[in-house]
Amino acid sequence: MHRRTMYRRILAAAGAFAVAGAAMFLASGTANAANILSNPGLESGALSPWSCSLGSVVSSPVHSGSKALQGAASASDYAQCTQTVAVQPNTAYTFSGWVRGGGGYVYIGVTGGGSTWNPSAASAYTQLSVSYTTAAGQTSLQVYVHGWYGQGTYNADDFSLDGPGGTTPSPSASSSPPPAGTPGTPGNFHVTGSTGSAISVAWNASTGTVTGYRVYEGTTVRATVTGTSATISGLGACTSHTYTVAAYNGSGESAKSGSATGSTTGCTTGTAMAAPYLYEGWGSPPSATSVMSATGIKQFTMAFMLSGGGCTPMWDSTRPLTGGVDQSTINSIRSAGGDVEISFGGWSGNKLGPNCSSASALAAAYQQVINAYSLKYIDIDIENTDEFESEAVQDRVLGALKIVKANNPGIKTILTFGTSTTGPTYWGTRLINQSAALGANVDVYTIMPFDFGGGADMYGNTVNAANGLKNALKTAFGWSDATAYAHVGISGMNGLSDQSENTTPAIWTQIRDWANNNHIARLAFWSVNRDRASGTQSEFQFTSITAGFHG
Repeated sequence: MHRRTMYRRILAAAGAFAVAGAAMFLASGTANAANILSNPGLESGALSPWSCSLGSVVSSPVHSGSKALQGAASASDYAQCTQTVAVQPNTAYTFSGWVRGGGGYVYIGVTGGGSTWNPSAASAYTQLSVSYTTAAGQTSLQVYVHGWYGQGTYNADDFSLDGPGGTTPSPSASSSPPPAGTPGTPGNFHVTGSTGSAISVAWNASTGTVTGYRVYEGTTVRATVTGTSATISGLGACTSHTYTVAAYNGSGESAKSGSATGSTTGCTTGTAMAAPYLYEGWGSPPSATSVMSATGIKQFTMAFMLSGGGCTPMWDSTRPLTGGVDQSTINSIRSAGGDVEISFGGWSGNKLGPNCSSASALAAAYQQVINAYSLKYIDIDIENTDEFESEAVQDRVLGALKIVKANNPGIKTILTFGTSTTGPTYWGTRLINQSAALGANVDVYTIMPFDFGGGADMYGNTVNAANGLKNALKTAFGWSDATAYAHVGISGMNGLSDQSENTTPAIWTQIRDWANNNHIARLAFWSVNRDRASGTQSEFQFTSITAGFHG
């Protein structure tokens, strides 16, 4: 599913983390361009009104003037800075800024809109620009800049948000500012663990005088505490819950934090696979057991098994089949009560399908991995022109899976491939029909509904594509709707795709609920590495939502 080039993966990764900005000209004609940001060049010597996680003002290097912004991105924080301004509804804006450093991964963007980055690690400043048109009734806009995990310090300067200013200074068009004297909004709200009947959450202390904190589920208070953590108990097993927290004192209550979603454990229905991708080869991979504890997830799809030369399997073509970080991660997942699928292939890299000379040789390579890890599941992520768009390699993969299934009767085999918005493409339909003709006995056919023209309706187009897959399976095998759905999988992309299709936590929840209602077999996404806290999601929120999939 996923080994787009590293460039494409990291670019898409910025999507999971939204924040906002942009201004150009009014749609109906020209507008008086004016920079409506405050402290756009950091010349005040202070960050305010920019809000930064790991930001500071420096005197060098600058693009102009005497000051610039510096963000010190770390392995766990990509050093995001945001500013919210009043804007006018139904109006086009352009947000721009000058950036440098950060290993070539510095992003600017608009909350709920697009983003862009600098594809160069050069020391010189580069100007970036994105456009955004406000919605009807929208009176505020947030813009952002950030680096990327583990890519080092970046600098930014001379920001501009061009367009007419608004008159509503509140950060949200749908809420009023809290009364004077109330505490600041709690930060870093996140899920810390779950059981079969409880979810635990924690947050950073608010500024100002604090009497206590209220944890909300929607508008209902689920816990009131004086510390910075809480456990909400009495929940049903295998259920998903979304919370926020607010601080209060005698003057009133703060604004609510960003949301965090958690799922209780105890999902035991059938053989449904809730298995997001975890990749040890990129992006500061998180501790798998910490993710399990925080989200309730029990299964991961480990990526990617490639060719170490010829028909010999090796993790990412560079890491040993056994004895390395991948095996230690798998051992820890299993020790914590979980399990793994291993994914062969992906978008790029030296793959086994084209390198193995026959179906039997490829089956032997698959078997080597199955034996090394006593696998119950294997995922063949068949992509690109070297595998997916090759009749010879498609048939070789299907022949190998038939052999694997005959030699390992209990194993579950998965094919993962791209899609259109209406279902499988020519190559996907061929793969399905050939699997039926060859008797490959594949258990799950997983589509990847991203980079597929999904546009603004990622939920609707994902459902359309999944129903198209269901119909293709019915045609190939003569199955009923229910049987076909039981062989369907969905593997999405959390946040922004390479085509700037934005799958938000809310949309992913809709997709998860549809998947449960139609009892499909598998739900995955690329990737846990990218599922990090930002202005629009909590830490591992997509993983928590996925943990609520039970088929």
